[in-house]
Amino acid sequence: MPGNKAYFVTGTDTGVGKTFVTCTLLHVARSHNLKCVGMKPVAAGAGANGQNEDVEMLAAAASFLAPRELVNPYCFEAPVAPHIAAAVEGREIDPGRIAAAARDLAADTDLLLVEGVGGFRVPLGDNIDTADLAVHLGLPVILVVGLRLGCLNHALITADAIRARGLPLAGWVANGIDPDMPWPEENVTALKDRLAAPLLGVLPWMDDADPALAASRLSLP
Repeated sequence: MPGNKAYFVTGTDTGVGKTFVTCTLLHVARSHNLKCVGMKPVAAGAGANGQNEDVEMLAAAASFLAPRELVNPYCFEAPVAPHIAAAVEGREIDPGRIAAAARDLAADTDLLLVEGVGGFRVPLGDNIDTADLAVHLGLPVILVVGLRLGCLNHALITADAIRARGLPLAGWVANGIDPDMPWPEENVTALKDRLAAPLLGVLPWMDDADPALAASRLSLP
């Protein structure tokens, strides 16, 4: 893919903070004066104004205003699994269209972050899931680990799935999503010992999460 750097951001599950982490990494890039943009190829759950909250957050965190049809090629109304939302609307998700949009975005940027939907193996259609999309794009992966009970198993299984697809794991982020999680530091240490990839940073639980303020806690791959 053209451009200097591009990564596919995935998570151990839905609701682990992929969008927040992606936005925070964009602010890290901006602090280094890099031209950067985030992409959400598939979004499910459009508000009354037809906009998706995650897409709007990514657009706000980018260093420039990119065409919305490139940032978000597919936006579905229903907040459900994307293959269901697409079927309800009688549409089909085309990875070729997504790849073309990614190439256009990457061509004139220093950093492109492509955020997946849900976890690494979420269905996008009858014969394609988000792992297939990552392979189609051919991007190294950044894994967002939501720090909560069960995250060790989810993180290690997801890392195995990424490796099985022949994709490099460029790094991982520990994101504090449960303020009451016991022993979070010990869980992070266990993953550092077991994940063959650099830890890009640890984000603690924040009541008012601001990606610009959190940027000092993360580093780029």
